[in-house]
Amino acid sequence: MTNSKRAVTAEDFTKLAVYSEPQFSPDGSKYAFVSTTVNDKEEYESQLFLQDLTTNMPKQWTFGCEKNSHPRFSPDGQKVVFQSNRSGVSQLWLLHTDGGEAKQITTFKNGAVNPNWSKDGKYIVFTASLDSDDDVKSQKEQSKEERQKEREEKKKQPLVVTSLRYKSDAQGFHDDKKSQIVLYDVEHETFTQLTTADAHHGYQDVSPDGATILFAGNLNEDADYELISDLYTVNIATKEITKLTNSSGTFHSASYSPSGDKIAYLGHEQTHAGATLNELYVFDVKTGERTCLSTDWDFQLGDLMIGDTRLGTSTTGPVWSKDEDKLFFVGTDFGATGLFQVNLQGELEVLYKNDNHVFGFSYDGSSESFVIGVSTPTNPCNFYLLDNSLKLTRLTNANTEFLEEVELSEPETLTYTAQDGWEIQGWLLRPYGFEEGKKYPFVLEIHGGPHAMYGQTFFHEMQLLAAKGYVVLYTNPRGSHGYGQDFVDAVRSDYGGSDYTDLMSAVDYVLENYSFIDEDRLGVTGGSYGGFMTNWIVGHTNRFKAAVTQRSISNWLSFYGVSDIGFFFTKWELGHNLLEDTTKLWEFSPLKYVENVETPLLILHGEQDYRCPIEQGEQLFVALKHLRKEVEFVRFPGASHELSRSGKPEMRIERLNHICRWFEQYL
Repeated sequence: MTNSKRAVTAEDFTKLAVYSEPQFSPDGSKYAFVSTTVNDKEEYESQLFLQDLTTNMPKQWTFGCEKNSHPRFSPDGQKVVFQSNRSGVSQLWLLHTDGGEAKQITTFKNGAVNPNWSKDGKYIVFTASLDSDDDVKSQKEQSKEERQKEREEKKKQPLVVTSLRYKSDAQGFHDDKKSQIVLYDVEHETFTQLTTADAHHGYQDVSPDGATILFAGNLNEDADYELISDLYTVNIATKEITKLTNSSGTFHSASYSPSGDKIAYLGHEQTHAGATLNELYVFDVKTGERTCLSTDWDFQLGDLMIGDTRLGTSTTGPVWSKDEDKLFFVGTDFGATGLFQVNLQGELEVLYKNDNHVFGFSYDGSSESFVIGVSTPTNPCNFYLLDNSLKLTRLTNANTEFLEEVELSEPETLTYTAQDGWEIQGWLLRPYGFEEGKKYPFVLEIHGGPHAMYGQTFFHEMQLLAAKGYVVLYTNPRGSHGYGQDFVDAVRSDYGGSDYTDLMSAVDYVLENYSFIDEDRLGVTGGSYGGFMTNWIVGHTNRFKAAVTQRSISNWLSFYGVSDIGFFFTKWELGHNLLEDTTKLWEFSPLKYVENVETPLLILHGEQDYRCPIEQGEQLFVALKHLRKEVEFVRFPGASHELSRSGKPEMRIERLNHICRWFEQYL
């Protein structure tokens, strides 16, 4: 077959515009959004765009090599507040919707983020990282030179650790600063700090009457040892804090109803630890009573789709209707996400679900319509208008040049039966230039989590492997989201058990049903939990001729103490921690089975990965090399656990090239 379009390359993700954060204007006539790209300096930049719903062409609002995000319209629609790092760290800026230069409104030393307006437009509420003795009225932004000097001085000082949770993959080593909620008076240009507790405060919403702020956090004395997140309100006038939930679980994504009488929120009480499905709750502000609307549902609320080009956050709900008789949210179900609504009696309705990835939405009460963001396996992103009759109209034409230039493989959805009779969903990509009668090498991709979901979204890495001539298979073995509570919980305490046989059954199924796969040239790769499973596979079967393990787990005994989540994740997922059963943890560890490994293995790991620290890769490499196995270790400087998704572009390209090189060498 002759292709008129070229094959995908490792560098192609740098040519994409990734859309996020759609935000309706108050009158519903236009919407703002964020577009993230990789610039000529090989750095990410994010710009704000505005599109009138009567036109087909969005208008770019911000420019320069900075990250601008989180646009929020003032209630009168005349201004937009947003966050930008154009001054060096993320600060808040005001922009008139009719044009002109943006005005900087915060100069906080450690920046300011997540701005939102009060309903009357008099205040902007935001969060800032503050020390206990910081004064918000005299915050001064550092110069580039001052920031550099402070960083150099910090490197010379030892880190004194007193907290159990002293690091995180997202932020590195923590300091004593905490996220506090701050109020900005727009007219008087003054700041008021509303929270002061030695805890992180996550802004959620402001009440319609402007009297209280809703936030999430843990203000308990034993917060360092607890895996909970409660909801609280803080009274703006008195700064009095009221606790709304009872420390029974993790609660978030909270929002006031238009009248302020109710609060909707997501969360769960950890009945299945980290594998627990979210519930949708409504809290009565006057009575304090809580109602669960999702009692009879069996799917995950929110967006749990995995991809490698989804930069930027977007609202996924719950969002109140204008009459506060319904709630809207994104749900994760059978390899796709959709937009759902529910009334206060718990009656569920699908507003939009079309076997693709809805990654966010904005709701306009006046027209009762939505702007929704959609990604498909062959189209990275676009925005659509979903009107009150559920008619869908495309608003943007993102990445047109890229899509006209490259050949993308449309996945074939398949369902196969596991050894114990469970049905497992997966997808298969045929290689670029596919020809009937030819045999092709094969790569099995395994997702991380494990409580996440592969599905109908754009995935550059998958397309790249198909472009390199491989048949690509990706599946959702038990432990994945999208198939109900029993399914997502089934992997716990059984790592390397039925999840492993689910994957082997997938390979058996495609070899039996797709004659163009060369069974003598099988490869496997995965990251995080997928890296663990890659390690497990090569220690338990020699059917694969090449393997690439990424940011993996090899030894659960050491993982307990070195990972930012190890001290609880080990117990949650395996049923035991280091202090309870070392024998069991060793049995779960791929490192135990290294003598069985005959598959050439490439180990990829980020130097600054605090989720699955690089010592996991080091142990595996040393053991295999000591046994004179075929192994190679690639360490990525400065890279965290997020290397494949939001790491430095040049490191992401290097990573993809190493994967392709290894499979080309051995397959």
